[in-house]
Amino acid sequence: MAKKKVRIDQSLCIGCGCCVGTYPDDFQIGDSGLAEPIAELGEEDAVSVCPVGAISVEE
Repeated sequence: MAKKKVRIDQSLCIGCGCCVGTYPDDFQIGDSGLAEPIAELGEEDAVSVCPVGAISVEE
């Protein structure tokens, strides 16, 4: 699957690390303790691993 532009809504993120554990090349836990994209592009399927719906992709 092609990578797409991903965003993490910091107001929803709980820092659980599901995205980092599943897609370590695309996400990291930042200094704030919340997830953030490593690069602008990430796997579209990452949306489904976030338990609080903080990850979104732009078409």
